[in-house]
Amino acid sequence: MGTSWKMNKTLAEAAAFVDALAAAEVPPGLVPFVLPAHTALAHVRDRLPAGSPVLLGAQNAHWGPEGAGTGEISMRMAADAGAQLVEMGHSERRASFGETDDTVALKAAAALDHGLLPLVCVGEPLEVRDAGGAADFVAAQVRAALSRVAPADVGRVLVAYEPIWAIGEHGRPATQDQIAPVMALIADVVAGAADGGGALALLYGGGVHPDNAEELLTDPCTDGLFVGRAGWDVQGYLRLLDLCAPYARPAS
Repeated sequence: MGTSWKMNKTLAEAAAFVDALAAAEVPPGLVPFVLPAHTALAHVRDRLPAGSPVLLGAQNAHWGPEGAGTGEISMRMAADAGAQLVEMGHSERRASFGETDDTVALKAAAALDHGLLPLVCVGEPLEVRDAGGAADFVAAQVRAALSRVAPADVGRVLVAYEPIWAIGEHGRPATQDQIAPVMALIADVVAGAADGGGALALLYGGGVHPDNAEELLTDPCTDGLFVGRAGWDVQGYLRLLDLCAPYARPAS
C-alpha cells in the first residue's frame, strides 16, 4: 500500500511523516511504500531505520544512463538517493510531460537494469471508458510497457491501474465492479508477457479513500492500493494500512 506525494512536502514535512510512519507498527504481510519528491528522496532514506519494511520510490527517472536531460535524474541517480522503485506512466506525466508508451517501456527496462522495481501506471480517460473501450486501452498500455522486459523479469514489475476519470480531487471514485474486468485483463496480459508467471503486484489507484478501500480490495486480482491525497497525511496513511491488513497475503 503506497502513496505518491506528488509536488508536496518540504524536507521538514517529509521528515515528520516518515518519523511517524517509522514509529508505527506495520500490520504483518503488508509492504508500505512512499514516493517523495526528488528533493526529499535521500532525506527520507536517511530517516528510515535499518530494516524498515517501508519501500522508498522515486516519482520519475529518465531511461538514459547519464548526460543531457535537463531537469531529469537517471535511474542510477535515483538508486543512489535511496530509491528502490520508480513510478512511470502516470497520466499526469503522459498528459503534461510527453510520456508515451514507448518511453514507459524504455524506463521499465532501465529501472530493471539498475536493480529498481518499475511501478507502471496505466488507465483510460473518461471518454474511452464511456465508449466501452477501457479494457482494450489499458491492455495496450500494459503490453507496451512490458515490451522491453524479459519474461523472467516481469515478476519484478508492479502495475497500478489508475483510471484517469477516478483520479484527483474532482475524480469519480470507482467501484469494485467497475475495476474488476480491467484488473483481470491486466493479470492476463502480464501472465502472457511472463510466460505464465505474474507481476510482483497489481495495484489499484484512483479515488482511493478509507470509505472505499475495503471494497476495492475484495477484487481477487488486486494485490494492493496506490493512493493519492488520502495518504498524504500520515494518520490517513496509517488508517489505510489498517484497512488493508485483513487482505494481506503471507509472504511465499
